Amino acid sequence: MEGKVYWLTGLSGAGKTTIGRLWYEKLREAGEAAVFLDGDELRQVFGDDLGFSESDRRKSAMRNARLCALLAKQGFTVVCCTISMFDRVRQWNRENIPGYFEVYVKVSMGTLRRRDQKGLYSTGEADVAGVHFQVEEPKCPDLVLENDGSKTPEEQVDILWKVRKH
Repeated sequence: MEGKVYWLTGLSGAGKTTIGRLWYEKLREAGEAAVFLDGDELRQVFGDDLGFSESDRRKSAMRNARLCALLAKQGFTVVCCTISMFDRVRQWNRENIPGYFEVYVKVSMGTLRRRDQKGLYSTGEADVAGVHFQVEEPKCPDLVLENDGSKTPEEQVDILWKVRKH
């Protein structure tokens, strides 16, 4: 039996990891064999050998996608939280991962700058997705979560629960 992949994508600080971790916990409570993957942690696991240029980000996103595909083929439900804002990667996912479900955690740049949990938007650091290079906004996600602060992360997870693939 093949698993599923819930691919949470969005800019840095959008809330992917917070929502994704809560989603993972809900899936585990429901008895699913779930795995939680976070983009920052995956960079470390893979040896942190890639930088943050657009080219290296594409390579990193494809590593993540292939790992998700492998785990799903082994029957796991994967929750992957990663920026990976590339149409080509998301298309690969749709073509190669049965049970793929894409969630776009969408946040305005104004909200991201106000939150700025990692200091990326205020420090002028180079290679910030959406600031220093163009991102390819998801064209057909299975779900868009507007994470502007009007809903708690738990409420966002409830929305995902209602529309998920069974």
